[in-house]
Amino acid sequence: MNNLKISVLSALLLCLSAQFSFSQNITGDWFGLLEMQGIKIPINLQVSEQDHAYTIHLLSPEEGADWLATDVRLDAGKLTFLLAFGSYEGQVDGAAGAITGTFMQRSEKSPLNFSRVKPEAPEGSSEWVKSRYQKKEVYIPMRDGIRLFTSIYTPKDTTRRYPLLITRTPYNIEPAGENGTSAAFLFMTHLLPDGYIVVMQDVRGRFMSEGSFVDARPYQPGKKGRETDDNSDTYDSIDWLVKNVPGNNGRAGIFGVSYDGFYSTLALPAAHPALKAASPQAPVTNWFIGDDWHHNGAFFLMDAFNFYSVHGQPRSKPTREWPRAIKWTGQDNYRFFLELGPLKNVGARFFGDSIQFWNDVMAHPDYDNFWKARDPRPHLKNLQPAVLTVGGWFDAEDCYGALRTYEAIEKQNPGTLPNRLIVGPWSHGQWGNGQADNLGNVHWGSNTAEHFKDVERRFFRYYLHGEGTMDLPEADIFITGANRWHSFGSWPPRNVVTQKIYFQPAGGLSFSAPTSADKYDEYLADPMKPVPYTEDVHRGRTTAYMTDDQRFASRRPDVLTYRTEPLTEDLTLTGPLTASLFVSTTGTDADYVVKLIDVFPDTLANYPTNDKVPMPGYEMLVRGEVMRGRYRNSFEKPEPFTPGKVTEVKFELPDVAHTFRRGHQLMIQVQSSWFPLVDRNPQRFVNIYRCSENDFQKATHRLYHDQARPSHLQVLRLVSE
Repeated sequence: MNNLKISVLSALLLCLSAQFSFSQNITGDWFGLLEMQGIKIPINLQVSEQDHAYTIHLLSPEEGADWLATDVRLDAGKLTFLLAFGSYEGQVDGAAGAITGTFMQRSEKSPLNFSRVKPEAPEGSSEWVKSRYQKKEVYIPMRDGIRLFTSIYTPKDTTRRYPLLITRTPYNIEPAGENGTSAAFLFMTHLLPDGYIVVMQDVRGRFMSEGSFVDARPYQPGKKGRETDDNSDTYDSIDWLVKNVPGNNGRAGIFGVSYDGFYSTLALPAAHPALKAASPQAPVTNWFIGDDWHHNGAFFLMDAFNFYSVHGQPRSKPTREWPRAIKWTGQDNYRFFLELGPLKNVGARFFGDSIQFWNDVMAHPDYDNFWKARDPRPHLKNLQPAVLTVGGWFDAEDCYGALRTYEAIEKQNPGTLPNRLIVGPWSHGQWGNGQADNLGNVHWGSNTAEHFKDVERRFFRYYLHGEGTMDLPEADIFITGANRWHSFGSWPPRNVVTQKIYFQPAGGLSFSAPTSADKYDEYLADPMKPVPYTEDVHRGRTTAYMTDDQRFASRRPDVLTYRTEPLTEDLTLTGPLTASLFVSTTGTDADYVVKLIDVFPDTLANYPTNDKVPMPGYEMLVRGEVMRGRYRNSFEKPEPFTPGKVTEVKFELPDVAHTFRRGHQLMIQVQSSWFPLVDRNPQRFVNIYRCSENDFQKATHRLYHDQARPSHLQVLRLVSE
C-alpha cells in the first residue's frame, strides 16, 4: 500500500532531552528542505536549551506535525539525533548558520539541509498552494444521508473555468487542519499549470468522514434508493461538486495510487456523466490472487501486519489524527516474525480482537465470496470515461492490479473505450515522485518519472480541458535491461513467440527440452530456518528487494539455482510468465517460489557503483512470485500433497518487460520460503491461520527435469520491433 509520505509519519511521536558539548550555539529556528525521491518537503527545527541540555523539535508545516528527537549529540560540529521513524546526521558550519546533513530511514538516505534563512517555498508546499488556491472544507451529503469530508482547492484566477480533479482516499486528506493544506499537492505539481479545481475526499468511515469504513467495500450492481457503495459515493460527490462548486467546466477526472487507485477503478461502472477521465494507478484489485495481502493464496505477512497495525485500528469519532502504531521491538524483521511463531499469535500478542480486517483474513483462508466480492473487475463493462492505468514493474504491492485492471477493461469493452496502459521501472507509486532513475542498486539511465508526468498531464489535459491531441500509445512500456520506452499497440504485444525455458541437470537452463530419464534435484526446507527475502537486516520491508542481488540466495542449500550459458544475443521477454514445476514433497503442503534473475557479467564497464554491493556478477531479481501449493488446482478448494507423489504445480507470474543483454545469463531460482515477506508454510496440510508450533515440520522437496517431467518456465519472447 502507499508507503512513506509525510502523512504516515504523523502517527509517530517520541520525546527527548540530551546533553551537548556547547562549542556552538544552535538554539533558535532552522529552516530546511527534505529532498526525498526528488520531492522537496519543508522541514523545520526548533532548538531550545536549558541546564546544558538541548531540546529539538522537528516540524512539518505541511502536516502541522511536531516530532521530538532523542539521543541528540553535537561533537566538533557534528549534529546527530534519532526519531521514531529515522535518524539525522549533519555538520554545523563554524558560524552556526547552516547545517548540511542527511535524513536516514531504513536503508534510504535523503538530503536534509538547514539554514537560519527561510528558503523560497517549493512547488506544492503549503505556502505555495495558499498563494494560488482558495481552500474550502465541506461535507458532501450522500444518498443515504451520510456526509463525506471534502476539501476543495479553487484557483484564485477566476478568469476561466476549470475541470475537477478528484482523489478519494482512506489516508487522511487534511491532517494539518483547516488552515493547512494537503501534502498531496507535492506530488501533482506537473498537472497544476493546466488549471484544475483540486478535490480531495476522505472515503466513508475514514478520518473526518461520517459512516462506517469497510476495507475494499464490494461494488453492488443494481443499487436502489438509499443503497450505497464506494461507486455511488463517487457518483454523488461528483454530482454535488458539478452543481455547487463555482467556476467548474462540468468535467471531472479521478486518479490515485494504491488504495486511492481502487477508488478510481470503482468510479468507472455506471459513472457520472461528468466523469470524463480516470487513472487507476497501482490499483488494489484482488487481495487473494496477486495484490498486497496474498499472492496465489500465500499470505504476505510483513506487509499486512505493518499496514493493519496502523490503518486497521478503529476510530471512535471523526478525526484528523492518525492512530499510533501498535508497538513492537527490534530492528530485525526476520527475527521478529520468526520469534512471533504461528499467525494466531499476532492476535494473542498484538492485535487482540480490535483489528477487524485482520480477523477477516484469519477467518477466510481460502478464495471464497469474501475475497471475490472485493474484486471490481467483473463490473468493468460498458464504461464511458477514458482510462489510463499506471503500474510499476517492481511494485511490491499492486503490480498485479495494474496489469489485470487494464486487461479486464480491454477484454470487456472491445473497441469502444479509450483504454491505455503505462508501466515503468518503478516501485509502488515511485512514478509520482520527482526522481526515478534507479531502484536500489539497479539504474535505468534516465529519470523515468519525467516521461510518466508528461503522459499523465497530456491525458488529463485532452479529456478534461479538450486541449492537445490524443496520440498516446495503447501501451507505453519501459523495457528494463535495454532501458528504453517502447510503444505497443496492445499488451502483451502481438509480435511475440511462446517459448519454454527448461531446467536441466547440473544447474543448467535451455530452450531445448530435457532428454534424460529420472532426473531431479532436491533440497530440505526447514520452516525454522526460512529463506530470507533479502540479505539485509531491516525493521520494515524495503522497496528495493524487487531488484535485489540474489547471490546470497544462490549460496543456500535450500535454494535450487539454474542458469544459461552467457547469451550470444539480446533476449527480450514481454508479457506474463508461467511456471510449470514437477515436484514431490515429503510433506502434505508446500510453497514454491520462482525467481527470474538477470546475471550481470563479471566484467562490467561504466555501470553506476554503490557502497553496498559490487555490480559485476550482480544477480538482479527481475520477477519473483510464490504459489501456495494447496491451491495448485483450485483457489477455492485446497488439496493436500500426497507425500512422495510427483505432482505438477503450474502458476502464473506477473508480466515482465526485460532485455537480457548479450553476455548476461538468465537464471531461475526455486525455493520454498521467502521470509518474512511471505508467512511460513508449516508443510503440513492444516489451517495455517489457526495452526500451532507443533504443526511445523521439515520437508524434502524434489524438482524433476527429465523427459517425462520437464519442469520449465514459459515466456513470451519479443521477436521484432
